[in-house]
Amino acid sequence: MKLLKNAVKTCEQLLMEYAMKDVSVTNTQKLTFTGVDHKDVYNITAPFQDEGEWVIAGRVESRDSEHSDVVFFVERDGQWVPREGAPTLELQDPFFTKINGELIVGGVQIYPHPVKADALMWRTVFYRGKNIASLEPFFKGPDGMKDLRLVDLKDSIGVLTRPQGDKGGRGKIGFTRIASLEALSIPLIEETPLLDGQFVDEEWGGANEAHLLKNGLLGVLGHIASFDDSGDRHYYPMVFAIDPATGEYSDIQLIAVRNQFLPGVAKRPDLEDVVFSGGLVRHEDGTANIYAGISDAEAQRATIPDPFAQFEIL
Repeated sequence: MKLLKNAVKTCEQLLMEYAMKDVSVTNTQKLTFTGVDHKDVYNITAPFQDEGEWVIAGRVESRDSEHSDVVFFVERDGQWVPREGAPTLELQDPFFTKINGELIVGGVQIYPHPVKADALMWRTVFYRGKNIASLEPFFKGPDGMKDLRLVDLKDSIGVLTRPQGDKGGRGKIGFTRIASLEALSIPLIEETPLLDGQFVDEEWGGANEAHLLKNGLLGVLGHIASFDDSGDRHYYPMVFAIDPATGEYSDIQLIAVRNQFLPGVAKRPDLEDVVFSGGLVRHEDGTANIYAGISDAEAQRATIPDPFAQFEIL
């Protein structure tokens, strides 16, 4: 299975490629969340089943704050409400996966910077359990690393990293494999090789969700982002594929842009053009539903062509 990898492309180049494809984004819908004291809910996961019920985890936050909780929601009469009795996690940007049948939930934890006064540091933390009610913390990632993800590869576990600083600049994706969750460690994560040629140094990105495809390839749903000359942020949902057996990977492709979703409010003016991939639900008819945080203030769902179908025919 040969994956196509060309020279690195900027967000501007990826936008031009995407515009030429004239991709159809349909059935856009704002998700309504209640029972959270009028706070914003954004950067949601895709729905997942827990004890026979569909659940969405979402970042719940006041408009003027970065301090958030992850709340588990269930749908009642067309609205998503906090699930009674479910834990609340003091995290940002939730995600989930299943490893050997066990539920893994995680997010970004912020805490006082160990050196800089009045500054914050962040890391990715993981919980595990047979269901939401039994989740217990089991791993904290390196200081300063968001977008750390795990995926069950059947014969091993894939680890997607995103260092910043000397190794990763503003944020680049790395990939490695481990034999079990017990093998996960900070040194291993810090030593994971980067996927070179995915991001220019002035831009950044990260993995949001990983899908094991029918042919053994790994489909990565993520985001790529940049600043413009005014300092405004631009976030785009994207995909690419990795061959876990060889380490080969494909070019990044955009799968949607902000103006294809419904208009809405933004947390700040510099965040208006933000689509933060949360999760993807694939369908047998060649489409998929993308769940995303919009402008750091809302959550929306839309139907797009299944972006991973192209990799399953290789």
